[in-house]
Amino acid sequence: MSVAHGFRRIGVLGAGQMGLGIAFVSALRAKVPVLLHDRSATQIDKGLSLMDKLLAKDVSKGKISQADATEARERVIVIGPEVGLKGLRDVDMVVEAVSESFAIKQSIFSTLPQEIGPNAILASNTSSISITKIAAATVPQGLSAASEEGMRTAARVVGLHFFNPVPVMKLVELIPGLQTAPNTLESARAFALACGKTVTESKDVPGFVSNALLMPFINEAVMHLEKGIATRDDIDTTLKLGMAHPMGPLQLGKFGIGLDTCLAIQRTLYEGTGDSKYRPSVLLERMVDAGWYGKKNGKGFYEYEA
Repeated sequence: MSVAHGFRRIGVLGAGQMGLGIAFVSALRAKVPVLLHDRSATQIDKGLSLMDKLLAKDVSKGKISQADATEARERVIVIGPEVGLKGLRDVDMVVEAVSESFAIKQSIFSTLPQEIGPNAILASNTSSISITKIAAATVPQGLSAASEEGMRTAARVVGLHFFNPVPVMKLVELIPGLQTAPNTLESARAFALACGKTVTESKDVPGFVSNALLMPFINEAVMHLEKGIATRDDIDTTLKLGMAHPMGPLQLGKFGIGLDTCLAIQRTLYEGTGDSKYRPSVLLERMVDAGWYGKKNGKGFYEYEA
């Protein structure tokens, strides 16, 4: 069943796994033209190759027709690094899906309002960073955040947290910042529904609902491994068979969460609350120091094929 969303076209910033997934469901499910931008032409090519494989897989399984796949692929338009953000000027919403770093997101959102239309929604796919802080970054330098113009700009910002892998996972977490306007929130909700997702809403707290619960769970599992309380396999088997979890906490990297992302979120929880219960595991920090992120680069708590 199609859901009306009212967007003529959207922009997606970042052609990595999350950005590509958002572009995929936007083009295929919401049937909206997508302007896909990344600073790396190589990443764009890699992302589009993955989209082609995903569409072909859905056709082969009879989930969609070849005509549906062709139309979805044609809706995705590349905005290369040589064009930059100005190529997104004529969109109704931009969804940012870059690394889980406040410094990077702050830099992007401080520039976006000058590059795109004055009424476009500015959505972030962050999984843990404060939407209020991101929205504050949109206020032009030298302008008061409490001024009419400053509040009007920040009111367009909203958290639109898709889950990985986006084409498979059914949930979107919707997060308003303190500045988010009601119409911004409802437009973002309508869009997520049009992408075929179920929507839950969270207050703007560190980690929101999903990662405020999930990441301490993973971190505690790593601490158990670090202390030698149980082996990797015994920890994961206990949670899978004893609690009916589809996979153990140390296996979650298999689905692309990435230990580097886990650590970044855990640090956000720790720094955002000051609560020692969120202190990242030393072993988790050392795994990231070693560059062992999980399936995304072939090694983590498990070995993965490239």
